[in-house]
Amino acid sequence: MREFKKTTKKQLGQLLIERGVINHEQLERAIKTQKEQGGLFGEVLVSLNFATEKDIAQALTCQYGFPYLPLVNYEIDQEVLDSVPAEMCRENCLIPIDKIGKSLTLTMANPLNLKAAEEVEKLTGCVVQTFVSTTTDIQQSIDKYYGST
Repeated sequence: MREFKKTTKKQLGQLLIERGVINHEQLERAIKTQKEQGGLFGEVLVSLNFATEKDIAQALTCQYGFPYLPLVNYEIDQEVLDSVPAEMCRENCLIPIDKIGKSLTLTMANPLNLKAAEEVEKLTGCVVQTFVSTTTDIQQSIDKYYGST
């Protein structure tokens, strides 16, 4: 199983403070909320309206080095879409965006979801390269290309 190494030792909250997205009080409140309710820290920040999905996606790119890819106006070839079933995309909030040889590029809302990336690799026989996008962008692209549920 692959492991991702942080390109910075800073936590997500600290990166967002440095970027001026949140303040220390908001960080503390989000930590408390996450402890009480669970969930991913970035999702907690978004649910509290302290940060946007884009803020979280861009901070993840800084934290782990994943490239950020906004999907608006991005066209995906049907052959690429056919490589990963819609159900898998919906369940894991991901969408394939490009394929060159045995390299498949995915954009994911949670690029640290190793299990999903490995499932796509097994299914396609490709090596997955991961990009980050927002949950909303990915869900809209899934609806656009696979049809809404």
